[in-house]
Amino acid sequence: MANGSEVVHGYPHLSTVRAAITALYKRLSYDGIRGYAPSFAPVDAAFSDHDDLHPGAQRVAHAMVQHLHLPDARMIVSFREMEHAASVELAAGPEYFIELNDRFRTHRQDIGAALAHEITHVLLHRLGLEFPGNRDNEILTDTAAAYLGAGWLLLDAYREDASSSQKLGYLTPEEFGYVLAKRALVFDEDPAIWFTSPQAYTAYTKGLAQARRDEQQPPLTAAGWSGRRRYAKDRRYAIDHAGPTPPGSPYSFDGGPGSLRVAFDCPTCRQRIRVPARGRVRARCGLCRTVLECDT
Repeated sequence: MANGSEVVHGYPHLSTVRAAITALYKRLSYDGIRGYAPSFAPVDAAFSDHDDLHPGAQRVAHAMVQHLHLPDARMIVSFREMEHAASVELAAGPEYFIELNDRFRTHRQDIGAALAHEITHVLLHRLGLEFPGNRDNEILTDTAAAYLGAGWLLLDAYREDASSSQKLGYLTPEEFGYVLAKRALVFDEDPAIWFTSPQAYTAYTKGLAQARRDEQQPPLTAAGWSGRRRYAKDRRYAIDHAGPTPPGSPYSFDGGPGSLRVAFDCPTCRQRIRVPARGRVRARCGLCRTVLECDT
């Protein structure tokens, strides 16, 4: 939780975020991911200063449990002074104990955001899905919360002006925007209409632009002129020289003349796809079922 400290911007964790999206599809499957539509409803996170604190927190937690498909999982929410925003005790269940920072007693509009992160921890624990190392595992949790429809609350908790700042979660605001945009493109929804924070809206639009760039990389037909020209040059080189693709390329080649193949990441789930390099090809990702129009 950044509260008054400098907020990091940009995409320093983008590779881990993309790996997390792939891991979600592999663990939940295409049908499982589709089961998380629609996103968590703003009305279920509504929490005014006039609501009773503990019953209100329990109400939001119960709605979050239902959204994340956690049957028989009872969340017991308490408040205390602590360094971090929140913590959860991961055990066998069926009861899970969540502690929230005392500051949420007077910042109740952000309780849903804190619960989204902690209850997603419970979901991933039950799924047996984790990344090695605390940092990457927290990034996985933020990514899962956002991609499964609850994490827009985490981005909406981001506020920053000349004298103060607040951010929940481990992703940067733009990375949250990126994951939410990736989800929005799959589910055809617009999370921007739910934001109460203007800074969250700005971060989402930047993340959406980054997500759109994923769909405009060669060998996809949506790639721009410069990308297509670079790809054609690299393809000619791969045919004549059995060597590595230049660093930083979104694709790689293998095989030789007559059997050349190109590998690239699916723009939806980031699963690696390999197709023959023989002109116009329609490929279907076996993981997320996205149909891709390619010019290889």
